[in-house]
Amino acid sequence: MSDLGHESHSSHGDDEGSDKERISLAGAVAMGTGVMIGAGIFALTGQIAELAGPLFPLSFVVGAMVTALAAYSYIKVSNAWPSSGGIAMILQKAYGPGVVAASASLLMALSMVINESLVARTFATYALRPFGLEENALLLSILALALIVFAYFVNASGNRSVSGFSLVMSVIKVGGIAVFAVAAIWASGFFSGAFSEGTSLTSGEAFLASVAFSILAFKGFTTITNSGGDIVDPHRNVGRTIIISIGICVVTYLLVALAVGSSLSIGEIAAAKDYSLAAAARPALGEIGFYFTIVIALAATTSGVIASVFAVSRMLAMLTKMKMIPHSHFGMSGSIRSHMLIYTVVVAGALAVLFDLSRIAALGAFFYLVMDMLVHWGVYRSLRHEVGAKASVLLTALAADGVILTAFTLAKLRTDPIIVLYAATGIAFVFAAEWFFLSRREPEAGTDHETENQDTGLW
Repeated sequence: MSDLGHESHSSHGDDEGSDKERISLAGAVAMGTGVMIGAGIFALTGQIAELAGPLFPLSFVVGAMVTALAAYSYIKVSNAWPSSGGIAMILQKAYGPGVVAASASLLMALSMVINESLVARTFATYALRPFGLEENALLLSILALALIVFAYFVNASGNRSVSGFSLVMSVIKVGGIAVFAVAAIWASGFFSGAFSEGTSLTSGEAFLASVAFSILAFKGFTTITNSGGDIVDPHRNVGRTIIISIGICVVTYLLVALAVGSSLSIGEIAAAKDYSLAAAARPALGEIGFYFTIVIALAATTSGVIASVFAVSRMLAMLTKMKMIPHSHFGMSGSIRSHMLIYTVVVAGALAVLFDLSRIAALGAFFYLVMDMLVHWGVYRSLRHEVGAKASVLLTALAADGVILTAFTLAKLRTDPIIVLYAATGIAFVFAAEWFFLSRREPEAGTDHETENQDTGLW
């Protein structure tokens, strides 16, 4: 795609009218933290503790370190070529317009859709917890679908609605989570609950496997990369937004991990892994704390789904524009972006109905880690000199992902081998489908950049 550089440049130099649709630094940080905190705290804390044992807060620290290494590749390339194509642009520049770039981009998009279903199902679990109905599969599915549909309507109203809503909700939830965490730690103390059980790990492999979930909790920073062309002054603000978002999240995650661990034993956390924060709030803070945590969880997961729907529909529209995935209008009017919004919520809704939280999270981790490794290798192989990236950092990030993916696979083969089969089948299907599509696509002499921009315009 020779147009990519032009697209990035023109995106940066839009007319003044388009600035009304641009996302500010604060709005971009809110969008990034909205995705991260929505999944990381409320859906994954219990699963991380179940694997890592009493030292589970350390898993978030290691996850943040690996994520910071990973972010290096994205920041370097995005600073050079900020684009609404985000990861798809990075992969295409690294591998060319072929099967690897298209397949890895689609894996990223699918991992984001999986994240939407994960967070939507978490929303439903917390919403039903006060009534003791969190095990009711039908109600869980209905509420999860309702949130995904709501996210569609917010996104359909435009970029400013997404940015503004995400900013307000992020302030509420980060502040609320901090209040909950500090109050719970104060009430319970540092040496009670899980932390009174000692500090031994179940095994090094189990701890590394838990880091896969921790990385998934931070992967919302890619939402920022995928929206680079929509951010004000992207050459400067994409990298700043990613760094600020990761910093906010690691502090938030540590506070919550300490609060949950001081209130509940590892066994209690594992038993309530789908709603561990609500379970921790009741013994530490009583009924008021319990309902306060429920409200914050609903705010966090709502903003997380909205931000994720925005980013993945943007990415899928760009993949269509880049001729990397097929597209059918199915008789619908409007732009490709509006169609992608519909396809995104349909797939996310289906996943929320078909899988439980643990399997949704595991599937997302497999897809994301494979894609992330392909990004690092591609930047190292083809782009590091052009973007000024250090080979040592890229190879360290690649090795870290490989170690964690191996440990996670081994852990799941022992506890839930079917999800490993699902993941391997899904990844193989994506590569095979992309090969089939791209091998039969007729080469084009050129593209009408103006027409494509009009078709995939913001709204």
